[in-house]
Amino acid sequence: MRITSTSCICPVLVCLCFVQRCYGAAHHGSIKVTRNQTKHIEGETEVHHRPKRGWVWNQFFVLEEHMGPDPQYVGKLHSNSDKGDGSVKYILTGEGAGTIFIIDDTTGDIHSTKSLDREQKTHYVLHAQAIDRRTNKPLEPESEFIIKVQDINDNAPKFTDGPYIVTVPEMSEMGTSVLQVTATDADDPTYGNSARVVYSILQGQPYFSVDPKTGVIRTALHNMDREAREHYSVVIQAKDMAGQVGGLSGSTTVNITLTDVNDNPPRFPQKHYQLYVPESAQVGSAVGKIKANDADTGSNADMKYTIINGNGSGVFSITTDKETREGILSLKKPLNYEKKKSYTLNIEGANTHLDFRFSHLGPFKDVTMLKVIVGDVDEPPLFTMPFYVMEVYENAKIGTPVGTVTAHDPDAANSLVRYFIDHNTEEDRYFTIDASTGTIKTAKIFDREETPWYNITVAASEIDNPGLVSHVPVGVRILDVNDNPPELARDYDVVICENTKPGQVIQTITATDKDNSANGARFHFSLDEGLSLNPNFTLRNNEDNTASILTKRRRYSRTSQDIYYLPVLISDGGMPPLSSSSTLTIRVCACERDGRVRTCHAEALLSSAGLSTGALIAILLCIVILLAIVVLFITLRRSKKEPLIISEEDVRENVVTYDDEGGGEEDTEAFDITALRNPSAAEELKYRRDVHPEVKPLSRHHPSSSLDSIDVQEFLNQRLAEADLDPSVPPYDSLQTYAYEGHRSEGGSISSLDSATTHSDQDYNYLGDWGPEFKKLAELYGEVEPERTT
Repeated sequence: MRITSTSCICPVLVCLCFVQRCYGAAHHGSIKVTRNQTKHIEGETEVHHRPKRGWVWNQFFVLEEHMGPDPQYVGKLHSNSDKGDGSVKYILTGEGAGTIFIIDDTTGDIHSTKSLDREQKTHYVLHAQAIDRRTNKPLEPESEFIIKVQDINDNAPKFTDGPYIVTVPEMSEMGTSVLQVTATDADDPTYGNSARVVYSILQGQPYFSVDPKTGVIRTALHNMDREAREHYSVVIQAKDMAGQVGGLSGSTTVNITLTDVNDNPPRFPQKHYQLYVPESAQVGSAVGKIKANDADTGSNADMKYTIINGNGSGVFSITTDKETREGILSLKKPLNYEKKKSYTLNIEGANTHLDFRFSHLGPFKDVTMLKVIVGDVDEPPLFTMPFYVMEVYENAKIGTPVGTVTAHDPDAANSLVRYFIDHNTEEDRYFTIDASTGTIKTAKIFDREETPWYNITVAASEIDNPGLVSHVPVGVRILDVNDNPPELARDYDVVICENTKPGQVIQTITATDKDNSANGARFHFSLDEGLSLNPNFTLRNNEDNTASILTKRRRYSRTSQDIYYLPVLISDGGMPPLSSSSTLTIRVCACERDGRVRTCHAEALLSSAGLSTGALIAILLCIVILLAIVVLFITLRRSKKEPLIISEEDVRENVVTYDDEGGGEEDTEAFDITALRNPSAAEELKYRRDVHPEVKPLSRHHPSSSLDSIDVQEFLNQRLAEADLDPSVPPYDSLQTYAYEGHRSEGGSISSLDSATTHSDQDYNYLGDWGPEFKKLAELYGEVEPERTT
């Protein structure tokens, strides 16, 4: 198979290439493929041999961006087996086959049907094959070839990072590098000048320049001043085809800002300033501001203000406000118009960050003069001292002078001053002051031991202008007088052993005095001289504000006397001296041989009887156990007794339990059951003996004949009616049981219960003559008859 192709060198030869391709397809550039043919000899089998091909590799080229109406001719495929009779069919496969590239299957001509872009795809790989049209068998193996897209200058240079923002210090030297810009061209850099870019400056001259090959932007002038112009806009162009005519170009903008350097010294707008300050201005307050101008910015404009000379440098001070860069003038000392009416200050403002490259433009500081005029104002009275300390003795009489404060009007008018005490605290009410002279006096009697110091505030105001008030603190110290006698420092518990020897120190005592050391620091101890000589103890004054108690006897017996009382007289060294008497209590105790106290008082007496502490505890424990047993026994005895007395508030029927079998006297007291046993014995209405009826019903008399014939049902109904009509019956139902056995026998009843219903004519009053023991018995028997009659 033969492949014919012709490549073009430049776009000018496009036409020539087209003619060459069409004409030279049959004359040169062919790929010859030969096949080995075998002859069939009679009697021999057919022998297959591997075919040998001879071929020369070549590429097809197609121009990009073809805009013609007809498909663009690419090349021609031709097989040596093609005799021109149309028996060979050419097939094209691979990238773009059938869509971008088409082939004439008879002639083998290849055409491009679409406009190609090399920047999207640079080449295409395809495969060609020739087959027998009749048998569809390949005449030779498949061949691979490449179609390259030939570049044309169809892409302009581009700045991918633009626009640019960059800074450069002002006053930079000429040729200082600012920025390097780079443009890219999508065309083929290996083919022609389509991608060869040249840089140039379109805007920004004469301040900046650009290198045509590297794109480096540099300053083109000396000493470019930011204060004159700060921002620059530079336009850079990039053109391909090495800048020739017909090349494509692109541009970008570079915004350049000059940064500040300290090349401008500070300057005060004026050389002389004047400031008015009233004399009433407070110390430490700001009284004025001043500012020097600096054309620089940021830290290059920072400055510091100082007072370099003048007669007011000790009265005023100046500081720098870092935000506003102003000098703040403050007052260090109070002003007084009457003493000095004006001050002159020389103020300097200097940069704090210097650049020595520009020192020739200095000095970077400036000086101005400030005149301060003091204004006169009406001031409050002025005390002669900032504070006063006065003294007065305690117990001084009311109205005693303590001291005097003095104030005057500092103004030229010299107005009169009035004094008074601010009664803001309770302490201010303990003193009075003379409004004209300022003399302070006591208003109460003071006790130094209660309050040794008082603080008050005295105010002074002008009579002509009471609104102007000044204050001064006054401290009053209360001086001590000897008005408190000394006393023992504490309550001493003095213990002496029975075997103490004479002259032995048993206690050292000290004293205290509420007065200060001037009136009570020296104490003298002695025994009370008004008492007789003490034979047991003596006292020794140690001359160091202490005293020692010593014994005078050899032995002390706690059984004969266990406590001794020793009066001690204490006097101080004040003027006049004061004294007091205190009594020491001395206990006698049993001690060990080494002097340790063993027992005292009651424990010592028990110990002398030979009882140890364990024995005493055992005895007490036995006593407690016996007491507990007695209490428990009494409690159990009381809990077994049941009360027989029923509460008077309980008016219901009483249920009494009897343990005996026969009736007794108590049965008749609770309820008369005779009438229940024998209806004929119920001659008249019976009442309860434990409750007295308030109203008695009418008496009913039944003859004895009717009682014998009464029916039991009628008797029960009668009893029911009596119970319902009885006003003394409680307001609730009660259960009454009747056990009737019939009429009595002819012989009568021999029961003692029946005898209680018979009448007796015996007089029991004679029992009262037997003595008081039988008087109660006579009363009981004597009451039976009246009750039954009732």
